[in-house]
Amino acid sequence: MAQTDTTTAEELAQRWATDPRWKGVERTYGAQDVVRLSGSVREEHTLARRGAERLWRQLHTQDYVHALGALTGGQAVQQVKAGLQAIYLSGWQVAADANQAGHTYPDQSLYPANSVPQVVRRINNALLRADQIATVEGGGTGTDERIDWLAPIVADAEAGFGGPLNAFELTKAMIAAGAAGIHYEDQLASEKKCGHLGGKVLVPTAQHIRTLNAARLAADIADVPTVIVARTDALAASLLTSDVDERDARFCTGERTAEGFYRVENGMAPVIARGLAYAPYADLLWVETGTPDLAQAREFAEAIHARYPDQMLAYNCSPSFNWKAALDDDQIAKFQRELGAMGYRFQFITLAGFHSLNHAMFELARGYAESGMTAYVDLQEKEFAAQQHGFTAVKHQREVGTGYFDRVSTALNPASSTTALAGSTEEEQFH
Repeated sequence: MAQTDTTTAEELAQRWATDPRWKGVERTYGAQDVVRLSGSVREEHTLARRGAERLWRQLHTQDYVHALGALTGGQAVQQVKAGLQAIYLSGWQVAADANQAGHTYPDQSLYPANSVPQVVRRINNALLRADQIATVEGGGTGTDERIDWLAPIVADAEAGFGGPLNAFELTKAMIAAGAAGIHYEDQLASEKKCGHLGGKVLVPTAQHIRTLNAARLAADIADVPTVIVARTDALAASLLTSDVDERDARFCTGERTAEGFYRVENGMAPVIARGLAYAPYADLLWVETGTPDLAQAREFAEAIHARYPDQMLAYNCSPSFNWKAALDDDQIAKFQRELGAMGYRFQFITLAGFHSLNHAMFELARGYAESGMTAYVDLQEKEFAAQQHGFTAVKHQREVGTGYFDRVSTALNPASSTTALAGSTEEEQFH
């Protein structure tokens, strides 16, 4: 859907100045730039707008929003059905098992740049189907009236797959796919690594600010209040492309690598410096950490909030951490609540989908190899037991929309004798 855009630069500037959504947000461009670059016709992005507005409300009305990384549309549906209100989409998971190249990759930006937007669209399609199924079954917005199936998706834009123009185009693609939030990290795109790998190369602080503004500009042109997350890898990264930015130069050691990179000090000092620099241009700040450390999290939060008291933060509760080795059971149980109290409003487990999918299949396959059908029936019995908690995928024909398309058939032909669920094995055996 598209509509003629008649917004003037003066009206847009007034909106930025008065709408609470934009309080504290700085842009390195003006309203006139947005109007000039928007064209006369603007395409409407319903899912992205709805998701961004919902995510923003959640971040401001809940102690914190927590999410799991989804790898497939089906996983996202189960997350929402189980009660989660936001979805995280990890570039690591896309690289590993969901990219457009069809390969298994490490998290080094090796996959095509349109891969994450494609998975965002796939997840939104699955959520839309779940909503359609629930509605056609008479459940309003879901089989449970409280379910809003279109949970906001926060998606990984990596280091942007290039410079600001690449980030601008990638943000547009994310919005078109229906992403509510997007995060960018301050690594060199051509050397990008998972935050828990070595060899990370930072870009100058000013360069990452340009990336964040490129993302914001794309969102402004789309007229979508996309939630922008700025991530820094300065806690562990010890390389920098250039010492041109004085905010970075003080951390340079004077050494150069064979590739020409500058060696820099890592740790909390450069993390805080970068966080303070990014804060005016990002809705949330994220520091990629190596351990689940509340003292470290508190140090960053206090430093940021001393200057920007309303700045929201994000935290990766990473599967790369050996949680039991770092914390006891009581500390683990209250970890997210304590983070929330510090201002970490968005918390997520990046690779939850990868680990849950692989472990579940390994356990089934191991049991099946040893005991055959007994192992599968054990799984089926667990599915039956989970129905009391809202699990419905035991009826797999219904889960993917067979009943919905039966309704399409009968809408076209009320006397249809070719509907699929009637007389099916599922209808006969799974009451």
